Amino acid sequence: MPTKKMAVKSESLSQKDTWISIAIIGVLFFVFGFVSWINAILIPYFKIAFTLSNFDSYLVAFAFYISYLVMSIPSSYLLKAVGFKKGMMFGFFIMAVGAYIFIPAAMGRTYEVFLLGLFTLGTGLAVLQTAANPYVTILGPKDKAVQRISIMGIFNKGAGILAPIIFAAVVLRVGDTELFQQLETMGELEKNAVLDELIQRVITPYAVVGTVLVGLGILVRFSPLPEIDTEHESAELAVANSTKTSILQFPHLILGALAIFLHVGTQVIAIDTVIGYANSYGIGLMEAKVFPSFTLAFTIIGYLIGISLIPKVISQVNILRICTLLGTTFTLLILFTSGDVTLFGITTDVSIWFVVLLGLANSLVWAGIWPLALDGLGRFTKLGASIMIMGLCGNAIMPLIYGYLADLYNVRFAYWVLFPCYLYLVYYAAYGHKVRKWAFSA
Repeated sequence: MPTKKMAVKSESLSQKDTWISIAIIGVLFFVFGFVSWINAILIPYFKIAFTLSNFDSYLVAFAFYISYLVMSIPSSYLLKAVGFKKGMMFGFFIMAVGAYIFIPAAMGRTYEVFLLGLFTLGTGLAVLQTAANPYVTILGPKDKAVQRISIMGIFNKGAGILAPIIFAAVVLRVGDTELFQQLETMGELEKNAVLDELIQRVITPYAVVGTVLVGLGILVRFSPLPEIDTEHESAELAVANSTKTSILQFPHLILGALAIFLHVGTQVIAIDTVIGYANSYGIGLMEAKVFPSFTLAFTIIGYLIGISLIPKVISQVNILRICTLLGTTFTLLILFTSGDVTLFGITTDVSIWFVVLLGLANSLVWAGIWPLALDGLGRFTKLGASIMIMGLCGNAIMPLIYGYLADLYNVRFAYWVLFPCYLYLVYYAAYGHKVRKWAFSA
């Protein structure tokens, strides 16, 4: 096919072409971040507008991210058929449809239709992520993959810092905190009228988002982004993989996909639950909206550390080990520390700040896992990447577990869900990525 004829090996690109490609992919990661991390404020917003339980409110994350499980494998076949650039264009167009679905959902104040819109947005993102993550992983020297992914992470989390703040500025009003408190005392007709007005505030922002996504799809299709040959294998790698007939014959990949599942689950819990956790200490939505931005700011600090130190001062494997141990430590501090502290002009329980610090612990885990899991896949790279992207459904499953535990016990106890996740990530960083043969295989 034409796209295959035009495909080039990443090492044949000039430095200028490589940096242009990285810049374009950076824009994609900004869009990923903006659309994804806005869920941090959509969850408490929908919880109020639809009077939901903790569990039901986290269906926002479930609907958005379960699409990765459903669509990642089809995405890999789409990319193989049409190439990266057309595939990315289709991904943006699908996301635009999801944004436009918010309009009838808001007009009818129908939670299920919002969930359909979120699923469609996630479907488009699954296509884009399946293309972009292996692309940036192989776009340059292997030992600097964490640096490149960290740069992408800055775009992603930078957008995440802006998303809740912009959403709050566009959708929330100065008197909303008092209005939310009055809802319980309102009659049914008055309450429904207020909630209808509240939810219809999302119509204009998502109509704009949908239009922007259509434009980005067209721009990427006609951009100078090259088609990268991910099927290429060196002679040595071709010999090593000559007996491989299935993606399941790469244990380090499968273990890596599970690591991604747990990692993204811990990341989305840290960001999407911190507002609700702050609410439990009496901090209102208008004030608590800054905590996801703090969490993402610490993530960016982690990325900058990675860019500065890897690989000259510390290897990407060792930084992964440090981050997973930090996550384990911060989780225990969330569960077992208490007492008010004042930071950034906000006085609240210290455990909230340890939730925020999970942003630092999580910062280089994604970037550390990807190159280790895709190492040596050769012609299996696209399929391997789609398996990794399937792991993003951890964003769908883990918040529901957190929400269930929060309803059953309390929002603080629910953070116990993080502890076994970080223990597994410690295992993968120390040993799991080295496994090249299943213990039960001949």
